[in-house]
Amino acid sequence: MDMRKLGLIGGMSWASTAIYYEKINRIVGQRLGGRHSAPIVIDSLDFEPMAAAMGEGDWDFLTETLRASANRLVDAGAESLVICSNTMHKLHARLSEEIAVPILHIGDVTADAMQEAGVHKAALLGTRFTMSEPFMRDRLRSHGIELILPDPERMAEIDRIIFEELVKGEARVESKRTMKTFLTNMEKTGIEAAVLGCTELVMIVNPNSNVVPIFDTTTIHAEAAAEWVLADAA
Repeated sequence: MDMRKLGLIGGMSWASTAIYYEKINRIVGQRLGGRHSAPIVIDSLDFEPMAAAMGEGDWDFLTETLRASANRLVDAGAESLVICSNTMHKLHARLSEEIAVPILHIGDVTADAMQEAGVHKAALLGTRFTMSEPFMRDRLRSHGIELILPDPERMAEIDRIIFEELVKGEARVESKRTMKTFLTNMEKTGIEAAVLGCTELVMIVNPNSNVVPIFDTTTIHAEAAAEWVLADAA
């Protein structure tokens, strides 16, 4: 089987990186059968200093951290990269100019899935950086998708859940209920769908049991990565 080698820039957080690894390998195994798994190299970063740098607005440190990670993966034979984090896609354009292999953008593949479903407007849920800064909204807008934001109180609570619970691998029942309530209330405002714009949110939001269609960027990104791995397989 001539599969292509994928590199994952992970650890942001380890919990969502594990989801990527499992989903990609399950797709490859289902497609090829037998004991096949995907050729993947992972560079899993320590999220504590990265979270601190985000809080301080030190994006130069974060850029250098991801650049070094990407280069380690390329040196290890990766032919394409996936950044296992929505927030770190703020650095996608800069890294793409400097890294020798393509980096699959989470926003592009999410927009493709939304267009296929006929959805052109949705609520964006994620970290405060992903929700309040334009890098994700602008990317999807370039595909004809409009993203709207929760109110400031909901934004703050979603960000707290992500950074205080989910990145530690904690999926608390009360946070699942909170997100269910948020989505129910947002549905009443007339939104068509919701985008889980944080790779950990799928830990507490079931895309298949909500009042509005849910576009889980983690699953969509992982599925696109698996398709890339399998593109040359025969």
